[in-house]
This record gives sequence, C-alpha cells and structure tokens, in this order.
Amino acid sequence: MEENEIGKIVVHLAVQIHRELGPGLLESVYEVVLVHRLREYGLRVQRQVPIAIKYRNITFDEGFRADVVVEGKLIIELKCVDRLHHGHRKQLLTYLRLSGLKLGLLLNFSETLMRNGITRVVNGL
Repeated sequence: MEENEIGKIVVHLAVQIHRELGPGLLESVYEVVLVHRLREYGLRVQRQVPIAIKYRNITFDEGFRADVVVEGKLIIELKCVDRLHHGHRKQLLTYLRLSGLKLGLLLNFSETLMRNGITRVVNGL
C-alpha cells in the first residue's frame, strides 16, 4: 500500500473519530482510538516510535518520538491545540527527514471541523 492510500484511510478515520468523540479530549485519547481503528483496517501501526538523531557519525536513540507510524511509511503527529503553529509542521518535517519517510499527517483534534485540522507534510516529494 502506498503512502497516499494510507493517508486517505487515516484522514477518513480521523474525521469519523472526531465526529464521534468531538474536540477537547487529550491527545493520548485520540491516539489510542486512532491506532485501534487503523489496526481494525489491518494496518501495521506503532505508537510512540523512537526517531534517532545522527551527529558526527554517532547515533543517539533518545532523539524524538513520533506519535504514530503506519506501515512504516507514514508518520502521524497528533495535536490538541487552539491553533497549529509553523513549529508543529517543522516538527513533523524533522521527523520525516530523520526517519527517511516521505509523508506525514499533522492532525489537530481541537478544531471544530476536523478537515480544518488536517495538514499534509511531505519530505522530498
């Protein structure tokens, strides 16, 4: 399955979850529910995936943690904030660069309409 196909499934499920639960919950709640729904689709999903940093030929495993990685191809970063900032997008782009992945989705579940809380971030496409 390609990144864009996975992304469509993620967006569809995020919208459904947002309609059912509404805005205002903790990120961890949306994360666990989204992961559950993605696994129901038969997708391989990991939570809180370490992303290493390489510096001067040394790898530091303590770098960052991606909220969710789907099929080893797409990173999902979940937020529950009043407004996304440029730094949130840069954070996801950094994760994509360090991991070598091409596509990420930034999902802000605090938006009144979920479609307004979805940002697609690409690395080198």
